Amino acid sequence: MTMRILLAEDDAALRAQLSAALRWAGYAVDEAADGRETLFQGETEEFDAVVLDLGLPMLDGLSVLQRWRQAKRHMPVLILTARGSWNEKVTGIDAGADDYLTKPFHTEELLARLRALIRRAQGQSSPLLRCGALTLDTRSRRVACNSQPVSLTSHEYKVLEYLMHRPGMVVSRGKLTEHIYAQDFDRDSNTIEVFIVRLRKKLGPAVIETVRGLGYRMAA
Repeated sequence: MTMRILLAEDDAALRAQLSAALRWAGYAVDEAADGRETLFQGETEEFDAVVLDLGLPMLDGLSVLQRWRQAKRHMPVLILTARGSWNEKVTGIDAGADDYLTKPFHTEELLARLRALIRRAQGQSSPLLRCGALTLDTRSRRVACNSQPVSLTSHEYKVLEYLMHRPGMVVSRGKLTEHIYAQDFDRDSNTIEVFIVRLRKKLGPAVIETVRGLGYRMAA
């Protein structure tokens, strides 16, 4: 999806596997291998969702989650727990987690749960986003305008999906840049203008409005 995810997992092999799957699914992914780094990133960066292992070293995931919620950080959090640790699940949900997965799990289920968490956080109950004659299916990553399929590049799709998740809201170039690129990517907000121009050519000039000095928004 068009979203930025924080992946906090101390198992290097599992972290690499999940990171690759998330990037393949279109997410911008930042990684953390211990609780202190996870806490810091969640307090200083904007994420659309977090995948949080409770068994992190230095500072456990439950403590990280509690501190985020105390600091009014409300991004959706999907916790990962060990098999049979039902008490961890209950404690995690009570601490402010939005969902949980028990290890081992199928990557497809993690991706599906993330999609659902992000939809709920944005007030969307359906995986199909609509804006006038424009539709975007977050499961298949397919876009259509007037029922005709539209071919988009990965970054064009990310920009469009982020805007369609926020109908009527003005989104700045900086905010778009933050959410479609991972932290370690060489970010250049000027490239957003290029993607907007390309999207207008493919979808029509009136689909995305420019709000002078502020950013962009999907037209009603």
